[in-house]
Amino acid sequence: MKIILKNIQKLSKKQYIYIAIIAFCLLTSIIFVYNNHSLYKRPIGQITEISLEEKDEVVDRYGNEDEVFKQQIIAHILNGEQKGEEVYITNEYSSSGSYDHKYEAGQEVFIHIQNHTTEDGETSASITDVKRDKYLVMIAWVFILTLLLIGKRQGLFASVSLAINIILLSYALDLYVHTSINLLWISGILAILFTVFSLLLVNGFNEKTYAAIIATLLGTFFALFVAYVTMWLTNENGLRYEEMQFLTRPYDIVFLAGLFIGSLGAVMDVAISISSAMFELYHKNNNISPDALKKSGFDIGRDIMGTMTNILFFAYISGSIPTLILYLKNHSQLGFTLSINLSLELARALAGGIGIVITIPIGLYTTLYFIERKRAKS
Repeated sequence: MKIILKNIQKLSKKQYIYIAIIAFCLLTSIIFVYNNHSLYKRPIGQITEISLEEKDEVVDRYGNEDEVFKQQIIAHILNGEQKGEEVYITNEYSSSGSYDHKYEAGQEVFIHIQNHTTEDGETSASITDVKRDKYLVMIAWVFILTLLLIGKRQGLFASVSLAINIILLSYALDLYVHTSINLLWISGILAILFTVFSLLLVNGFNEKTYAAIIATLLGTFFALFVAYVTMWLTNENGLRYEEMQFLTRPYDIVFLAGLFIGSLGAVMDVAISISSAMFELYHKNNNISPDALKKSGFDIGRDIMGTMTNILFFAYISGSIPTLILYLKNHSQLGFTLSINLSLELARALAGGIGIVITIPIGLYTTLYFIERKRAKS
């Protein structure tokens, strides 16, 4: 406790102002999401009472056991023309929770009010979704505060960079949905903007950042080029687009665009890691030779290459685990299950891995160029 008090006493006036601004923003955002019901067009209800009516055990033809429950729910309308009224909802859910949801008292939910009433004259309704904005805001603030505590100034810029990237992505997707612009062109422009904004905001305007930007863009575009050529030569054999079956846009273009954006983060991480490490070596010893820098750069690249490739692989594969379990529990063959669910993920991971590997020499020689140019000027 004494250590905390000492650290508080050491804070400058400017730091107190920053903390006050952050605290104000945190409290304001939380108060807002707890009182923003009038801004929604869909009716929102708060669950006040719940009673469990029925419980049944079911077994399918494969021997999978599950339990099905029936809830009677009373909810209080919080917005719209029927604000203040009570509605009565019947909800069925299962233990597996694959297509349903168990609700609890106190939750706020979006509801669909039906035109008819029950025999007792009660207004009936159904739940369409849970109102989750308050939880999202809390998680976002935990993330932001963690960034600020650990990263300080760079953490602040990282938060700003993330916010800008989210806005850019939302705008780009909306533009694609409402226009006929090719998604690959949109993704290419997005990749450039994401890279430039992220690296400049977090690392500043310097040679290290410029080298990382060039290496990131070259590595990412090269990975996309390899994926495109491979798909063209193989006529896309082996790629299963079933997960995109509800799209009305070309599957291959959407897949390539997702690959483009998906591999960008890992490639950017590799590029800035190599650039930062090599510039740090140069600043520690201005007389270090290019050969020594090159050797150190390759050693660093080899160390991070395996871990970054694994991170990319696990990030893509992890999202398919629930679907894999569902297929296997319903006695689908292992080969069929893996091919139909993992073909796109494995292709994305392989293409991203190629981008990571090729970024190492690109980042190394690009950084060497900027270091030698800086050495010549000094």
